[in-house]
Amino acid sequence: MEIALIHYPAALKSALYGIEEMLEMANAVGGDSGCYFEVKHLNAMEITTFNERRYNFVFIPPAQVSSYYLKPDEALLDWLRVQNLHGAVICSACAGAFILAATGLTKEHSITTHWGLAEQLRELYPDQQIDSDKILINETEVITAGGMMSWIDLGLELIKVGFDLQVMRKVGKNLVIDTAPRDQRFYQQFSPNLAHGDTLVLSVQKHIHTQFNYPLKIRSLAEEFNLSERTLLRRFQSATGLKPSEYISHYRIHKCCELLETTRKSFESIVCEIGYEDVSTCRKAFKRIMGLSPAAFRKRFTDSFA
Repeated sequence: MEIALIHYPAALKSALYGIEEMLEMANAVGGDSGCYFEVKHLNAMEITTFNERRYNFVFIPPAQVSSYYLKPDEALLDWLRVQNLHGAVICSACAGAFILAATGLTKEHSITTHWGLAEQLRELYPDQQIDSDKILINETEVITAGGMMSWIDLGLELIKVGFDLQVMRKVGKNLVIDTAPRDQRFYQQFSPNLAHGDTLVLSVQKHIHTQFNYPLKIRSLAEEFNLSERTLLRRFQSATGLKPSEYISHYRIHKCCELLETTRKSFESIVCEIGYEDVSTCRKAFKRIMGLSPAAFRKRFTDSFA
C-alpha cells in the first residue's frame, strides 16, 4: 500500500513525520500479514497531474497558518481529484479539510475538522455536511480527522484499514495511545460568533453573557430589546446559528466546564451559580452538549479536583 504525505506551506511537520513513524511501526508489528505501507513525501508546490504515480492513500496534514489551505494551488486540487478517480482514499486532519473540500470530492460525504475552524469551513462550503463533534469520520473514499493532533487518530484508522483491528491495537499499546473511539466535542469551547454585523443581536449576546446566572426567558429578552419574540428568534438565529434558548444553554454549560476544571465546587453548587433551576436539567444539557457527564468531564480534564 502506498501513501503520499503532502507537504504544503506551513503544514505541521510533526503530523507528516509522526504518521510516517506510526505506519512504520505498523509495518513492523503486522509484518507477517503480507500488508505493508510504503510512504512517499511530496511537495505540494511541485505536484502536477503529470505525476503519474498512483497511491492507495493521500494525507493532507494540519497547518499552523491559513495562507495556503484557504487558497490551495489548483494543480494540487486537480492531482487529488485524479488520485481519487484512480481509487486513492484522500485523508485530511484539522485544516487539511479545507483543501480536501476545495477538490469537491466531499460533496456527498460528511467531514470533520477542528471545532474552531468548523464555522469558517461552513461559510466557504455552505452545502457541505460538517460534523465537528466527531474526531474522525471514515466515509471510505475520504477520511477526515478533527483537531490538530487528530492525525494520531487518523494514523490508527489507516492502520486498521490497511492491516486490521488487532494490529491497530498493538500499535496503540506500543505508543500508549487510547484506541477507543472518542468525540471531539469533549474538547470544544463555546466560541460564539460576535462578528456577524447585527448590533442589536450583539447587544442581546452581551446581555446573556452578563446575566446568564439569572432566569432568562425569550419573552423577557424580547421586551428588554423592544422586539417581538418572532423577530428576536429570527434575527438571533440568523446571526449566531443558534436559537436564544440554545445559546443560553451553551453559554451556561461553557461556564459550568470552567468551574468543573478550575474549582473544587460540587456540581450541585455550580448548577445554582450558572442559572439552572434544577440539577437534573443541567446534567442532561451538559451531556447533550459535551457528550459526557459532568463527573466524567471533571475526571478527564482535571487532576487535582478529580
